[in-house]
Amino acid sequence: MSRKAAVVALTALAPISWGSTYFVTTEFLPPDRPLFTGLMRALPAGLLLLALTRKLPQGAWWWKAAVLGALNIGAFFPLLFLAAYRLPGGVAAVVGSVGPLFVVGLAALFLGEKPTVKTLLTAVAAAFGVSLVVLKAGAGFDLVGVFAGLLSSLSMSAGIVFTKRWGRPEGVGALALTGWQLTAGGLVILPIAFLIEGAPPALTGTNLAGYAYLAFGNTAISYFLWFRGIERLSASSATLLGPLSPITAAVIGWVALGQALGPVQVLGMTIAFGATLAGQLSPRTAKAPAAPMESFSSTEKNGQEVSMDLDVSAVRR
Repeated sequence: MSRKAAVVALTALAPISWGSTYFVTTEFLPPDRPLFTGLMRALPAGLLLLALTRKLPQGAWWWKAAVLGALNIGAFFPLLFLAAYRLPGGVAAVVGSVGPLFVVGLAALFLGEKPTVKTLLTAVAAAFGVSLVVLKAGAGFDLVGVFAGLLSSLSMSAGIVFTKRWGRPEGVGALALTGWQLTAGGLVILPIAFLIEGAPPALTGTNLAGYAYLAFGNTAISYFLWFRGIERLSASSATLLGPLSPITAAVIGWVALGQALGPVQVLGMTIAFGATLAGQLSPRTAKAPAAPMESFSSTEKNGQEVSMDLDVSAVRR
């Protein structure tokens, strides 16, 4: 397997993991607490990574980490949840699937990645495929929900582009940068969750198991893979892995929850998956990173760290 193929495969695990959010939420978590769930996903994971890496931002990276955390987590989660509550899940997923188009525009503006006809067509095909998978007949539209969904997609897209643009400071690994962003994003969500939803609910053992999975597998590890992938892939290639999330959610719903998966949904999955593959075949590649490739099991050594996701349709609580 080539180096790029390995990077793509590891990065793809992030949206695949995010596709499990709906199943875990409906089967393991208390109902109607989306912001508390967002908080429990982000803040414990961020604090754990800070404890493991024992690195804090320096200089300009205090505000850069805060901006990235707000874009990728702190603003993204609440807007996504608002869209999910105001819109049917399928409509919310389709609104969110325009993210690759946002990334193409922002990457051209801030990264100099000139969009090609192939990239644009691939992004449109991905959105169309997702719509076939999740959109139901007679789905309603709410302007506030649509606006929130578009803003959430724009927030995540901007987070991808600025993560790519700023990279990470010398001597700081992707694990530490992930911890900074998750902690900053969690601190943004914290007051919003308590103001809107009140005190935390009483939690059962099942609830705690669900939150543990979301915080550590679905968030800490997945976002670590996601941010590392953004460093090594072009912004458009990374964002075109996003359709794997609704595809995974649809498959889990079919296998574990007995949800219907007809010919139209299968066709949509095929189109979306084909667009995802096409997005990785672009000849335009990112510059090789200065830092060496890291593995999963590490901590820090001599100051240099060695290494150790909404589905939009999957957050309808």
